[in-house]
Amino acid sequence: MARRSLLRRDGWKRSICCYCGVGCGVKVQTKNGVVSAVRGDEDHPVNRGKLCAKGALLPDIFVEDARLLYPHVRDSKEAEARRTSWDEAIERAAGAIRRAVDEHGPDSVMMYGSGQLVTEDYYLFGKLAKGYIGTNNQDTNSRLCMASAVTAYNMTFGADAPPAGYADIEQANTFLIVGANMEACHPILFERIRARKRSARDRVKVIVVDPRATRTAEIADLHLALRPGTDVALLQSLLFEIRLSGGLDDAYLREHTTGWAQVEESLEGWSAERAVEVTGLDARDILEAARIIAHNGPMLTFWTMGANQSTSGVDKNLALINLSLATGNIGKPGAGPMSLTGQPNAMGGREQGGLATTLPGHRLVANPDHRAEIEQAWGLPPGSISERPGVTAIEMIERLERGEIKVVWVAATNPVASLPNRDRVRAAFERAETVIVQDAYHPTETTQIADVLLPAAQWSERAGTMTNSERRICLLEQVSRPPGEARPDWQIICRMAEALGYGDAFSYDGLEEIFYEYRELSRGRDMDITGISYPLLAQHRAGIQWPYPSTARSGPPEDGRRLFEDGRFHTPDGRARMHVPRLTPPADSVDDDYPFSLMTGRVKDQWHTMTRTGRSAKLMKSERQPFLELNPSDAVGLGIRDRDRVRVSSRRGEFEVTARVSQAIRPGSVFAPFHWGSLWADNGSANASASEAVDARSKQPELKFAAVRVEPVTAD
Repeated sequence: MARRSLLRRDGWKRSICCYCGVGCGVKVQTKNGVVSAVRGDEDHPVNRGKLCAKGALLPDIFVEDARLLYPHVRDSKEAEARRTSWDEAIERAAGAIRRAVDEHGPDSVMMYGSGQLVTEDYYLFGKLAKGYIGTNNQDTNSRLCMASAVTAYNMTFGADAPPAGYADIEQANTFLIVGANMEACHPILFERIRARKRSARDRVKVIVVDPRATRTAEIADLHLALRPGTDVALLQSLLFEIRLSGGLDDAYLREHTTGWAQVEESLEGWSAERAVEVTGLDARDILEAARIIAHNGPMLTFWTMGANQSTSGVDKNLALINLSLATGNIGKPGAGPMSLTGQPNAMGGREQGGLATTLPGHRLVANPDHRAEIEQAWGLPPGSISERPGVTAIEMIERLERGEIKVVWVAATNPVASLPNRDRVRAAFERAETVIVQDAYHPTETTQIADVLLPAAQWSERAGTMTNSERRICLLEQVSRPPGEARPDWQIICRMAEALGYGDAFSYDGLEEIFYEYRELSRGRDMDITGISYPLLAQHRAGIQWPYPSTARSGPPEDGRRLFEDGRFHTPDGRARMHVPRLTPPADSVDDDYPFSLMTGRVKDQWHTMTRTGRSAKLMKSERQPFLELNPSDAVGLGIRDRDRVRVSSRRGEFEVTARVSQAIRPGSVFAPFHWGSLWADNGSANASASEAVDARSKQPELKFAAVRVEPVTAD
């Protein structure tokens, strides 16, 4: 790889930020093999030199006493983990997998990954699980992030294919932002929206749908602070009123979609006045939003967890996509429905079959032709890949509780802190015969209960490719050294495969060889990347958006490419399939005992379960402790003042935090950040109360709604 070194004359090297799915370009300096400075890459089209605070403070995450430096094993469940050799750790882990498969079958093993893995890691993790161990029990923490969007894209477009690109921001006149606090969670894209609004003045309108008055809502022309869980009612009403105002694209519906007749019939009676009864909004605001969407020009729709993390998450996504299709806002400049991912390589995991129901190249486990194609590519006998869908994240907890999963292998994530109903999750993991954790950090809530600890290299200490939310594939090269005996994830996976007896199928000279193997599996698929190579990515540091088949090599990669410009979709008849979204209430019911709806989410300067950002003193200054945001009218009735200590209880568990009394949240709702686990705050984890109910189709949990009781904590 030296021939393609990123080293510049000024000592800066190029990479991609390892936080959210925006995929900002960064320049990195190292000192004594460790990252010492980071700045935005001025030549990268995503961020154009800008960075959020988390990205700018990346050097703070290299705290050696927070790293997992050496392999460890635990001789019994009661014993402390002891340092050991790589040979013993790998053999201990592989031996546990072999015994489980021999005694209980391959489905007694579970592999749980992360959007922090590079795509090559993801690919090997799935190849080992689905092709060689023989189980589809491979899932990812991206299940908590975007599974509902994946399901809806597949149902509508025939493929998991987000249509728009970031370049559409500068061409949109209307922004519909639903359940997404972009200022905190995707700040670089938020700044681009704000810049577009400033430059175009009155031509650009922003509609924000969120129960909270976030910093994102501050730039909105219209903030629709609806009741949590009522998004489908609002979106159906908007489409009803858009139709009345003449805002439908009848020609597009007629020529490029199916199912509109059923959707149109489902709109019957969904006037703004009726939606008020469900959403708690003002009818005039709904009518104004419909008028803007119908007549203000191209609309770009963004959404994240507020829509996805719900038992009706797929229906919310279908309703959002219907809105774009019905108004012709797809495949055109400044238009499209775009789900934003929360992790840097959630898209790469989707491409390589990182979910329990998928296979590489956007293939599906349930499709016999897809299974046969992958078996042939991997040199496996027919029938080697199971036809049974794998276990998803929440199902993993249920199988652990029943003793059906004996071994769970976790890579680059912290499920004991991040999954809902924290106490149940920890107890379930403790029931496993063997817990293998492959991570860069220790301790975490999950590494604390691991039987085998495998030290992994983290961002900047490894190479590979990642795909951001606009389908842009970028190349990362190693720019610093892993500490201690930490190893890149792909090497750990290959070493485990060798110990399991599959070494020949996992013998690679390096990452580039892995890339070319999975690249071939994209041939002819919707996300065909056969025209992309490591040298081309090294030449085009801004990355390349898929699809980019081998036939595209004749010209330079285009930036800002969007899908479906010709109105043809990846369905048998080439038409987008519209579906009627169902209006269903959240799984948890608000009543006299639990009268408030709890929403969980992020704060701007923290990331996931704080394994990285919690190490930065500068980032910790903005939010030193978890909190509960509640409306003043609710606070008065409960006898709670600002900064009082409060206890929040659900039907599953409870946590204690500091009250933050604010008009920013609507009465009857409360909000708490989920970042603080047991290592960062005593009894302060909002996930202790979160709901593990899931969407029936996507299996994504309803982290955005839990019925809770709030009460002041009084001193003994």
